[in-house]
Amino acid sequence: MFPQLFQFADWSLLLLRLMVAAVFVTSGSSHLKDPKGRAASIGMSAGFTVFLGLAEVAGGLGVAFGVMTQLAAAGLILLMLGAIQKKIFVWHTGFWGGKSSGWHYDLMLVVMNLVIICTGGGRLALWK
Repeated sequence: MFPQLFQFADWSLLLLRLMVAAVFVTSGSSHLKDPKGRAASIGMSAGFTVFLGLAEVAGGLGVAFGVMTQLAAAGLILLMLGAIQKKIFVWHTGFWGGKSSGWHYDLMLVVMNLVIICTGGGRLALWK
């Protein structure tokens, strides 16, 4: 319907990558700043919480800069699938959850990363 917009596909993918990166880098940073507090809130050990924080920051930076973009996005999908699993089967949180704490947000991040994997992040990625 609007083929003239196709010329902005790579810029759109860059914006998508930067948004995904912002979410994961800030989330990972909060894990790393207070691993014991975050571990208690998510029901994991402090060591595993540090691992999650490092994985989120590394994956977010990879997606942002377009370095091993598809691998970084795949890793972030695995993290989100783990979060979805915990929300559904451990915390019994519904799709919307209470106070918008459901797993709909996590699922959106899975799909956003799937788009990044399928497109390689666009031509503005450094190293797909």
